[in-house]
Amino acid sequence: MGLFSQANEQQLMYPEPPKMVSTKDFLYFKDMMSWNLLAAKKMNWSAQNCHLPDLKKEFETAAQMHAKHFNELLKTLQQSEGGPVS
Repeated sequence: MGLFSQANEQQLMYPEPPKMVSTKDFLYFKDMMSWNLLAAKKMNWSAQNCHLPDLKKEFETAAQMHAKHFNELLKTLQQSEGGPVS
């Protein structure tokens, strides 16, 4: 048994995310939310300025996906107890 397989056996699997978010995790959430918000805005802009119906639909679908991811991240943060912890 190698070092890596032994480490994998000792990892704990959590059935749900922890109730508290560390500062490092909070900053990562913030980055992910920023990326998704920017992507949603770019896709919406592209859809509004696109004249090809098929491509316009793809931009709209992508915008909805990024907005959904943003909202899921926000919901996860709102469900954490308190705020970020160090």
